[in-house]
Amino acid sequence: MHGEVILVDGNSLIHRAYHALPPLATADGQQTNAVYGFTMMLVRLVEQERPDYLAVAFDKAETTFRNELYDQYKAQRDKAPEDLVSQFDLCREVLSAFGIPYFEAAGFEADDLLGTLAAKAKDAGLKPVLVTGDRDVLQLVDAETMVMLTRRGITDLERLDPAGVKEKLGVLPEQVVDFKALTGDTSDNIPGVPGIGPKTAVILLGEYGSLEGIYGHLDEIRERWRRLLVENREKAFLSQDLARIRCDVPLEINWDACRFVKPPLAQVEPLFRSLQFISLLERLYPEAARMSTVSTCVPATDSRRLESMEEMTRLAAQVREGGFLAILIQMGNGCEPLGLACSLAQEAVYVPWQLVVPGLKAVLEDERVTKVTYDVKATYKVLAAGGISLRGVIGDALLAGYLLNPSADGRGFSRLVKEYLNQDVPSWPNVKKGAGAPDQEAEQVLAAWVQVLPLLWASLEKNLKTDEIWPLYSQVELPLARVLAAMEQLGIKVDKDKLFTMGQSIGERMQELEEEVFSLVGEEFNLNSPRQLGVILFEKLGLPAKKKTKTGYSTDAEVLEELSVAHPVVEKILEHRQLAKLKSTYVDAMSGQINPATGRIHTTFTQTVTATGRLSSVEPNLQNIPIRLELGRRLRQAFVPTHPDWLILAADYSQIELRVLAHMAADPVLQEAFINKEDIHTRTAAEIFHVPMTDVTAELRGRAKAVN
Repeated sequence: MHGEVILVDGNSLIHRAYHALPPLATADGQQTNAVYGFTMMLVRLVEQERPDYLAVAFDKAETTFRNELYDQYKAQRDKAPEDLVSQFDLCREVLSAFGIPYFEAAGFEADDLLGTLAAKAKDAGLKPVLVTGDRDVLQLVDAETMVMLTRRGITDLERLDPAGVKEKLGVLPEQVVDFKALTGDTSDNIPGVPGIGPKTAVILLGEYGSLEGIYGHLDEIRERWRRLLVENREKAFLSQDLARIRCDVPLEINWDACRFVKPPLAQVEPLFRSLQFISLLERLYPEAARMSTVSTCVPATDSRRLESMEEMTRLAAQVREGGFLAILIQMGNGCEPLGLACSLAQEAVYVPWQLVVPGLKAVLEDERVTKVTYDVKATYKVLAAGGISLRGVIGDALLAGYLLNPSADGRGFSRLVKEYLNQDVPSWPNVKKGAGAPDQEAEQVLAAWVQVLPLLWASLEKNLKTDEIWPLYSQVELPLARVLAAMEQLGIKVDKDKLFTMGQSIGERMQELEEEVFSLVGEEFNLNSPRQLGVILFEKLGLPAKKKTKTGYSTDAEVLEELSVAHPVVEKILEHRQLAKLKSTYVDAMSGQINPATGRIHTTFTQTVTATGRLSSVEPNLQNIPIRLELGRRLRQAFVPTHPDWLILAADYSQIELRVLAHMAADPVLQEAFINKEDIHTRTAAEIFHVPMTDVTAELRGRAKAVN
């Protein structure tokens, strides 16, 4: 046998989905957030990994051999909520509908089943890939076995080989069991060696290789660590037994039954419809989407795909004669353009991207041909990358929908058609990642959309004028989209050396702070773990606990700020936390977002998100770089001009909102204050507290600022 087998830790993913997703329920009240998240994960695995074989392992709700070794194993865990328990059987039903086998065994956990399945898979000539959120499984990684570890939410997976495990934990896969034996595991109530933290464990295992090697060289180990190891020898070896995954569970496996074949729609549809997973059903089976929308969709008009330059010449002539063009661009999963759909009188035309530039450049740049689209800023950028300077745009359905309802939850094309035309359009199909040729179904959907676009724009234009916001749209927002597109394309130059030096500096300071914290509290622990930090602050140091969460003591910024005067360690923890956020969110993240071809960061300015009309910035957010911390101010120095003899100029309106208010309200005192260039907050304080401006204190000015 040959091929890849995906082995899924069912319990881990179901629990993760339950806590990651908000409560969801069917019309009859059945909770479905856990089963929905679990199913999403399966769908993602099937689409992206295309496994040859697929199987799932579950815990059995019974005691295991680990409870016999140690009666406190997992004893601290609360009973699973009833609305989660009720979803486990639904997850099994989903697996049955997909034809995916699942395994359970009395006395063992899902980890043990994964270990056994992986071992048997290798014996059968298969390459196992284990999918889990549990780092214990990293001990199973080897040259043939990989782990896909969940990171954030339910769909962000990190694939780890032996080198990846070493980079993540600091130890090799075969040392993970001994790493846990030393550090323990609070989630499983594995005791470990109290006082030995992850960094110390990495040092010891790096020097002596294994737990046995460490205990065989106690006389070489520094005194404090030696004392802890001697005092807790029994706990260490008990923890080793508890942490080790069994790979010899008695299981009967028919690998042919694990071979994954996409089941027919009829096998999946009844369950998915009963769970109301309609979008997932349509994602897997586009024909289900067509069946769902056939009675309410916008009637399909004739559409054709152009394949030659002769056809393109005729199309360009038709467009010039009509003087109007509706366009939508199809993008691939790699953000590359695949084609362009445009609408003529009675038909929609799809043009493969290789014909767009030579065939439509002149028409797209002709200002006399008026054009409408959806998301004109993105359209400008895509066409500009192909050497086309789009002109003559009068209509952007996305911008218009935003201005008509800035607080709407989503402004997708389908929603706008439903809201302004009271019609439905076909759902956008799921195009598999890595698909080479343009998906035929996607072309058909784009053709249907572009055919309805002129009707949608006509309705939106009418509403913009009725609501008297046409000048805002046509004179401000639409011209601004071209400016923002140019800004995004240009990007901003970044000095990578400065970023690197700053990252090193922050890392060194964080290391110093960690050592100072450990010295003050008398032991090592994970500063990034709220649970461990809560135990140190409120149990060991006896500081007053302000509030508790479901998982233990709250250690949020507000709590720590209040405690900063109670013990010197708190200020150091706060500083460490600030530095960690600055390093991960900005220094490290931005280093990875520098385009290697341009040496610049190309953020995206979102024009249609905030309800207030302000721009926002994403990937990365360049509008949220902290300036209050000295390090934050230094971070801004990494942004540099294109040329050495150029400067970056920062310009800001002074009190622009209050100046607008003074004008619109015609308030004489407010106007006088601005005309005389007085400090507006001081003048306001003098007015509301009836004191001379010279007597206004910093406190009074602060209160007046809040009023303003």
